[in-house]
Amino acid sequence: MTNEVLLEAKHQMHEVSGSWACPSVIVGLIGAGIQESRTPSLHEREGAQQGLRYVYKLIDLEMFGLDASSLPEILTAAERFGFAGLNITHPCKQAIIPLLNELSPDAAALGAVNTVVLKNGRRLGYNTDWWGFAESFRRELADTRRDRVVQFGAGGAGAAVAYTLLTLGAGQVIIIDTDEARAESLAAALCERFGQSRASPGSSPADALAGADGMVNTTPLGMAKYPGMALPADLLHHDLWVADIVYFPMETELLRQARARGCRTMSGGGMAVFQAVGAFRLFTGLESDVTRMLRHFSEM
Repeated sequence: MTNEVLLEAKHQMHEVSGSWACPSVIVGLIGAGIQESRTPSLHEREGAQQGLRYVYKLIDLEMFGLDASSLPEILTAAERFGFAGLNITHPCKQAIIPLLNELSPDAAALGAVNTVVLKNGRRLGYNTDWWGFAESFRRELADTRRDRVVQFGAGGAGAAVAYTLLTLGAGQVIIIDTDEARAESLAAALCERFGQSRASPGSSPADALAGADGMVNTTPLGMAKYPGMALPADLLHHDLWVADIVYFPMETELLRQARARGCRTMSGGGMAVFQAVGAFRLFTGLESDVTRMLRHFSEM
């Protein structure tokens, strides 16, 4: 099943190879419930603008009745079919790590990978999520207070966002996750890197948000496949800035409720574009036109 998707991508490339006098690149995205992802269009349009025959395929585990245990098979097939690399999203950003030969310093520090480069028989893992969130935050929320930030989610994306918040000067990040052990583990890793008390696990959203400057949702809640919010709407208050890394739909229920209460907000669109900029560079060795990619994203 997954082989069929990868083989189809190879056939697409071969069908046009005789009529396109340009380099060819095949990449893909592995995740669950990703049919509405805008990443393929972002990559393919930018590739075409840069003179590449660029094919980007969705490998949706849900569509094939698979889960993260199928990653070894998918990676092997991608290598055999000549993929330059793969983007990785929920729920595979941490499960992919044991299958890789090498991690970039950022990916190793975060314990999460969202980009895998397949080159010379090796699998190289990177994380462009943290840089994507940082660039978006600098453009939209740079002037906000962040002495105390509450983050919902401690998975692969959560690790990247918490790392970024502390890198950008957050005084303390409180991490809340339905898996309390995972929140504790992430907080401990962050404290080891940034200093004691810079991160801590939380169990009560009400207590955590009462004195917070901002909050970020890094869970899948809010996606078309996972509707809803990670917290009760009545905990939002107008002094809070609110960021969501979900970008399909662009206005999640969290952002809608936050705006209704007068909160400054940031959608996941900027992070989606900038992480794609980083992944495109890794896949092709070329620099993207950021302004062009942002414009294309807004047009979709």
